[in-house]
Amino acid sequence: MNRRKFVATAGATSVAAVFPQTSDANKETQSASFFELRKYISRVGSHRGRLASFLKDVAIPAWNRAGISNVGAFNVVHGPTDPTTYVLLTHDSLMSMNSLRGKLVDDAAYQADGKAFLSATLDDPGYTRVESSLFKGFDAMPNLAVPAGAADNAQRIFELRIYESHSEEAAIRKIHMFNNGEIPIFLDTGLTPVFFGEAMVGERLPNLTYMLTFKDLAARSEAWGKFVVHPDWEKMKADTYYKDTVSNITSIILRPLPFSQV
Repeated sequence: MNRRKFVATAGATSVAAVFPQTSDANKETQSASFFELRKYISRVGSHRGRLASFLKDVAIPAWNRAGISNVGAFNVVHGPTDPTTYVLLTHDSLMSMNSLRGKLVDDAAYQADGKAFLSATLDDPGYTRVESSLFKGFDAMPNLAVPAGAADNAQRIFELRIYESHSEEAAIRKIHMFNNGEIPIFLDTGLTPVFFGEAMVGERLPNLTYMLTFKDLAARSEAWGKFVVHPDWEKMKADTYYKDTVSNITSIILRPLPFSQV
């Protein structure tokens, strides 16, 4: 058997054991999700609290009514210095993303409850800017995995990691690496994934972006320590096919807001 085909089969089997939606039997019915990651940049001061209230009381309920479940909302623990709030929306199709604005326009409750925030003046805006990126779920993990019991743990953290590549070809090889063996190593070492996505639209292209979750910062350190010495990882990173696939890595530590659904 072709070595790469064998690795692909073995990797898919391991992932399917933890994420059943990735098994062969479900491939026809479980298409990849599209992850929209929004970065809301606020002014220093009370603006961040106003944004949080709007997300909690108006936006997230409206997104849920529009068919988007498990909305994630996070503040930055280590990362950008600007007051920044990350929001994760999961779409089951590109049509979902395309139709969302129209659904909000037609949502009477959203328009009424959010009127003050939505009609903010130029000199006192609800936020400074929104930056948005769109990702397609990986073959080995096409859908969102909501961590069990995360809402009950005040120390829970999430890590957002962005892997930039110097070319489209290099990016494809790095995605292949995840799809064909690297994700099972994550699962074996306590690196618990929330999503893996190939960047379709956004900044710093080409890149892949993924999110992990840990019960606390100590658990994160322990898991990464296990990963870097894992024998399967040692073999994979020595494979010349995967050489020079990543030109820059960004790691951002997030903490979920109390009302986050992820």
